[in-house]
Amino acid sequence: MKWLTLLMLLPLAGAAIIAALPKANEKAAKQAALATTLAVTAATIAMAVGFERDNVNLQFVEKYSWIPSFGINYALGVDAIALVLILMSTILAPIVVLAGWNEAHGGRWSVKTFYILILVLETMMIGVFAATDVFLFYVIFEAMLVPVYFLIGGYGTGERAAAAVKFLIYSLVGGLLMLASIIALYVMSGAQGGHTFDINELSMLEMSSTTQNLLFLGFFIAFAIKLQSGHSTPGCQMQLNQQHQELQFCFLVFWTRSVPSE
Repeated sequence: MKWLTLLMLLPLAGAAIIAALPKANEKAAKQAALATTLAVTAATIAMAVGFERDNVNLQFVEKYSWIPSFGINYALGVDAIALVLILMSTILAPIVVLAGWNEAHGGRWSVKTFYILILVLETMMIGVFAATDVFLFYVIFEAMLVPVYFLIGGYGTGERAAAAVKFLIYSLVGGLLMLASIIALYVMSGAQGGHTFDINELSMLEMSSTTQNLLFLGFFIAFAIKLQSGHSTPGCQMQLNQQHQELQFCFLVFWTRSVPSE
């Protein structure tokens, strides 16, 4: 079974169900969101049961060609740390739904939209931790801007519109620095055997300490900018704070996987 793809599709399926519900039926939207997040949690636990603790390699690996001309693949896989991060995300999701049960009513948009954004964000958080292709990681990482922007701007507190715009601009700038670092890795891989975005292959590249420091800076700034969340309601803030903590771990894991040490 393609566990990781399943985990990413389940929240999207729940979001589609909520989108099809009548706008006035807010209770059904909440119940659908809660049921979806609980189903994702159960599926994650089922996947974790099959994880081999003595196996240091990536597990539940999936790899399909996406853009062959650039060596880009839809590639997923987890080690023990990534599995723990995914578990943290999926276990927190139903708690966020319950914590925000009555918070979405004062938002700029409907209750349906609030829970759709939460579920879409859950999909992307799982994808960030599971991606083993650097380009795929970048696409998902930047796509997270969309639900976070609307959560802050639509359901935040105080100067939420200004906070959302500020977050978006800063994140886009940071994303450009990360993209530059990723392109540098891609170019270096071409000079050392063949262009690739595969994390395992990138970890075997040879580079100077100066190059590593510059690449580190690009990734670090992009991750650091993502750690600001703006103004949001308590339930939404729980989700964003969890995202921040996990992004810090994700940075460490992703960096150690993609860039070799001397």
